[in-house]
Amino acid sequence: MGLFDLSLRHKLPLWGGLLIVITALAIIGGNLVQTHENIKKNMLVRSEILGRSLAKTLYSAISQDDVWRAYEIINFPMRAEARQPSFQLEDFVVLDAANQVFISTASRQYPLQTKLDKLGPAFSQLKTRLEQNDGRMVIVESDKILLGIPLVADGVTLGTLVLVHPANYYQASFDRVLKRTAWTTLIVLLILLPISWYWGRRMASPLTLLAEYMGDLGQKLPAPLPDRIYPHSDELGRLFQVYGQMRRELAEKESIERQMMKSERLASLGRLTASIAHEINNPLGGLLTAVDTLKRHAAADPVLERVLPLLERGLNQIKDIVGALLVEAKAKGRALTGQDIEDVHTLLAQEAKKHGVEWGWDNTVRGEVPLPATLVRQVLINLALNAMQAAGNGGHVGVSAALAEGHLALVVNNDGRGITPELMEHLFEPFTGQNESGQGLGLWITHQIVEQLQGNIIVNSEAGLTRFCVTLPLGEEKWPPPSA
Repeated sequence: MGLFDLSLRHKLPLWGGLLIVITALAIIGGNLVQTHENIKKNMLVRSEILGRSLAKTLYSAISQDDVWRAYEIINFPMRAEARQPSFQLEDFVVLDAANQVFISTASRQYPLQTKLDKLGPAFSQLKTRLEQNDGRMVIVESDKILLGIPLVADGVTLGTLVLVHPANYYQASFDRVLKRTAWTTLIVLLILLPISWYWGRRMASPLTLLAEYMGDLGQKLPAPLPDRIYPHSDELGRLFQVYGQMRRELAEKESIERQMMKSERLASLGRLTASIAHEINNPLGGLLTAVDTLKRHAAADPVLERVLPLLERGLNQIKDIVGALLVEAKAKGRALTGQDIEDVHTLLAQEAKKHGVEWGWDNTVRGEVPLPATLVRQVLINLALNAMQAAGNGGHVGVSAALAEGHLALVVNNDGRGITPELMEHLFEPFTGQNESGQGLGLWITHQIVEQLQGNIIVNSEAGLTRFCVTLPLGEEKWPPPSA
């Protein structure tokens, strides 16, 4: 994998850091080149200023041929220069009018009365320049740099003061500048590189996370991005906003598809069960009639007396199950009253005692309510029985019924075992439930009735509390509706 194939969380910080380093080196390199030239020029200027100062004091010594006095004059700066090694001055040489050595600070290297062309290539060039009377002279050779300053008094040339520098006379000063620059650059890079790395990863992390989540498209619903992952409103922020909107639309589409599939499955199952139930009801009615006839007209027989009740209870149980599978499309019967709800309380009191649950009841419904009594009672009975079975011995079940804002509200809760997320997805499907003794049809029938009455049912199940909330719109029509 190449550098360009790296993740953005690595590539952005690396490229940012590399750009900072290259920029810093380019700026520093340009500054160092300019500094190098400036140091060379400034040190020559300093040398020339020193030479001209000495030239003024050398006039009298040379004109009087006072070699000792001339030596003291040129030797004093050398002692001072020893205390300031950065100036890098090697020697002073004083030439007379004949271009011979009059005095120097290094008599062994530059003996008195020695001609210039005997002192090396640099001094040979200096002699040629002196003969041309070029004024201030700078001679650059591989090993030395000579600065020649004419000694002129009243228009008469008395000689020349030559300042001898090593070829790298400026190097010490440049090295100090280079060292300071290197440390400054290092400190700046140590500050900027972590900042660049932090901002690079801060910019890249949301993008890499978005790319990771987008990889789930086509396989499953992508996960939501963390809150305030990028709270700004620039192009990147708008990209995250579009992702969030796309995810919400996909979640809505998936929810609609699940509901459609569930509705189609339930509709198919309803048609199938209704067809089976109708086919069973025909012979079942005949069997119940035959049992009733036997009970009335058969001769006394101990065996028959024991078998007929068992047979009748079995057939009635089959009838109840078949009846549960048939939820009529149009409800019939009388209107609901508050007493109907109280009857449910009475009917289930023994069941509550049987399960050993604490039975809480709150009914504020009074008078007649434009809803079918049979169906509402069935909803309340189914929910209450499920709650008792879930609460178990020592549990608590609460039931409330109230009229509010044009609808009837039924709330049933219990503190028993909760509903698992897996079961919650199929809670209102037939033959689904946690109760092993039932057929798993109660909640399905309840859901079917609520839908027929154009109401809704909401389930919340947390640790220690499961709540079913049913709301049924009352409407303005009387109940039962007039027959067609």
